[in-house]
Amino acid sequence: MVGRLNLDAHANGDSPIHRWLPNPKLISFGALVFAFAAVQDLRLVPAMLLVTGGLYATSGLPISFLLNRFRYPGFFLLGIILLLPFVSGETVIWQWGILALRQEGCIAVLLITARFFSILTLGLILLSTTPFATLVRAMRSLGLPPVLADMTLLSYRYLYDIADNLTVMQTAMRLRGFSNRNRRGLLSPNSQTLKQLAALAGSLLIRSYEQAEQVYQAMQLRGYTLQNSKLKTQNSKLKTLSWSSAALLLTLLIAAGFVAAEFLL
Repeated sequence: MVGRLNLDAHANGDSPIHRWLPNPKLISFGALVFAFAAVQDLRLVPAMLLVTGGLYATSGLPISFLLNRFRYPGFFLLGIILLLPFVSGETVIWQWGILALRQEGCIAVLLITARFFSILTLGLILLSTTPFATLVRAMRSLGLPPVLADMTLLSYRYLYDIADNLTVMQTAMRLRGFSNRNRRGLLSPNSQTLKQLAALAGSLLIRSYEQAEQVYQAMQLRGYTLQNSKLKTQNSKLKTLSWSSAALLLTLLIAAGFVAAEFLL
């Protein structure tokens, strides 16, 4: 389970995206995300997908990584694809009985799918090509409050401990005969199973709270305050490279182009 939560598995690559300084990279990807979210014209979808595909290819990340990360969000998107074309819009382009396929719904599905794919892919590229701690430092240097930066780092760090505790508790329950499947291997939830799962969730929550209290007390004993937080911005240590500056300028021009095209079209 811990391996599936690791965000830094591909952060030590040597692609141009990996060498991009975190501050301009964060600004660039944020601008692209807002520009893609504003796209409402179907004619801009191919260009949006082309930019997204180009960035992913430049990052050097494997295709299997992208497919694995899209597995669970894809179920949510599939529900929209199957439902929206039949309930949104007034122009019927195909009908069979009570089922009516509408043009506006189909266009909306294409736009939602393209934006969903592009924005989520950009987020994966950003998180996978930058160490998480470095990314939080960049956010802090760009104005993120210190308390939120520290809480984000601590949450990321102890997420693995929570996952390990959950694995140990699940193993202990199985050794004691717990199972939520019937003889055929299918899920068979009942009142007793739900009570046990609720008890598991409650125990995990209590353990996590107690661990958070212990960590906070230990930090206070070591002199931690928001004024002397060790998460430094390192602005003075980040030298502006020509590649980072050029990539930032190019990305901002692309984002501005999408926004301008949306207004003009």
